[in-house]
Amino acid sequence: MSQPSPQELFFTRSGLDEKRVERLVGEALTGMDDGEIFLEYRQSESFSFDDGRLKAASYDTDQGFGLRAVSEESTGYAHAAELSEEAIKRAVTTVQAVRTGTSGTVAAGPARTNNTLYVDDNPLNEVPFEDKIKLMQDIDAYARAKDPRVRQVSASLGGSWQVVHLIRADGHAVGDIRPMVRLNVSVVVGDGDRQETGSHGTGGRTGYLGYINPQAWQGQVDEALRQALVNLESVDAPAGEMTVVLGPGWPGILLHEAIGHGLEGDFNRKKTSAFAGLMGQRVASPGVTVVDDGTIADRRGSLTIDDEGTPTSRTVLIEDGILTGYLHDRLNARLMNMTPTGNGRRQSYAHMPMPRMTNTLMMSGDRNPGEILQGVKKGLYAVNFGGGQVDITSGKFVFSCTEAYMVEDGKVGASVKGATLIGNGPDVLTKISGIGTDMALDPGIGTCGKNGQGVPVGVGLPTIRIDGLTVGGTAAG
Repeated sequence: MSQPSPQELFFTRSGLDEKRVERLVGEALTGMDDGEIFLEYRQSESFSFDDGRLKAASYDTDQGFGLRAVSEESTGYAHAAELSEEAIKRAVTTVQAVRTGTSGTVAAGPARTNNTLYVDDNPLNEVPFEDKIKLMQDIDAYARAKDPRVRQVSASLGGSWQVVHLIRADGHAVGDIRPMVRLNVSVVVGDGDRQETGSHGTGGRTGYLGYINPQAWQGQVDEALRQALVNLESVDAPAGEMTVVLGPGWPGILLHEAIGHGLEGDFNRKKTSAFAGLMGQRVASPGVTVVDDGTIADRRGSLTIDDEGTPTSRTVLIEDGILTGYLHDRLNARLMNMTPTGNGRRQSYAHMPMPRMTNTLMMSGDRNPGEILQGVKKGLYAVNFGGGQVDITSGKFVFSCTEAYMVEDGKVGASVKGATLIGNGPDVLTKISGIGTDMALDPGIGTCGKNGQGVPVGVGLPTIRIDGLTVGGTAAG
C-alpha cells in the first residue's frame, strides 16, 4: 500500500502553503538565537491479549505542530493539534514574548545527512488485522502447551509510524519518517499457592513481519516461561553489601539511569548533576568506556536526525574511565560553547526538545564472562531488571532485580527474589573491577522518562563486576 509523502501530509491535505509557513517562522524568529517549527503526523495502534481473549485494541492518528523561539536562555513554545495558517499565526504571537532587548542572530541550521537508519514503510499497513490477532492467539496456545504450570498468558503488540518535518528561519527544512514495533509476552506460572511471573519484550524501528515469524515469537515465549519457572524456585534475597555481577544486555538500564542522565547537558550546565565540572577527570575505573550511539540501524533508540534536525552521532561520554563528553541539544550546546551531539529529543509536537539519551552502551572489556563469575567468592548475579529510581543531583539509585542468583565460590546458585540494588552512580563507576567481552544490546523495550516526556531508548552492557554494592533483600536476618 502506498503511503502519503510528508509534502502531502503537512501541506496538500491541510491547505498550508509551505512558503507562507517559512515566512511566518522567519517572522517568529526575528531577533532570536534559535528555533524552528516542528510538524508531526503519527499513526499508532496497540493490541492487548489476556487469557485467551482480545482485551483491548486501539488505533490513533494525531498531527500538529510546535513552534519554538529561543532567546539567550529563555524559550517560547506554542503548539496546536491544528495544521492551519491561523493556528501558526497565533503561535508566532505567543513565542515572540521571550524576545529580549538584545537582538540575537539565528544560529545556523544543523548539517544535513544522507544516512537512513531504518525503512520508512508504515508498519500498520504491513500485516492484516486478523494476522495480528492470530499471532497473540498462537502465543497463548504455545505457552500453555509448553508447561502445565502455566496459569496466565498475556501478550501485547503495538506499532507506530511517525513523520516529522522541521523548518527553520532561513527556510532550512529537514524531515524523518520513523517506524516502530514492539511485542511483549508475560507468563504466570504456579505451583500450589505460589505464583511467579516472567516476561520478555522485543522491538525496534522495523515492520511487523519479523515478529509474526514463529521462530521469533516462540523464542520470546520460551524466555518468558524460563524466567517465570526460575522465579518459581527462588528464595528470599539476602541483604547487605556484596560483590554484584551484572549480566549483558538489558541490565544496562542501570547504566542508563544511574550514569546516563547525569551526563545530559542541561543537568551539567545548571550544575545539578553529580558529574558537573568533572570534564577531563577520572570518574570511572580504567577500562570503562561509555558511549551514546544514535546511529545503530533499526534500533529502538536510534534516530536518523534528532527532533531539532541534527543528525545523531556516536558520542563518547567516558573513555577508559575519563569523562570526555556530555549529551547536547542545540540550546545547551550553545550556552556551554560546545557542539550539538544530536540528542535534542521530544515526545511529540506538544513538547519542547531537551537533551536525551538514544542508545547508551558500555563497551566490551577483555575479561571472559565466565572468569568474572568464577572470581566471586560470595555475591549476586543480576540478569534482569524491573523498575528503578534515580536522584540526578546525588547520583543515588534504587533498582529492583526480576532475575538474580546467589554466587558462592564462583558458582551460580539459587535464584533469589526481592533483590534491590542500592548505590550511587558515580561511586559505582569506580568500583567496576571486571568488564566482559560480551557486550550485548537490549531486546528493544526501553522507554525513558524525563520532565514528563517519554521517548524510546536502547541500552547495552557487557558482563561487569561491581565490588561492594548494597543489596536490599527480603530474607530474615
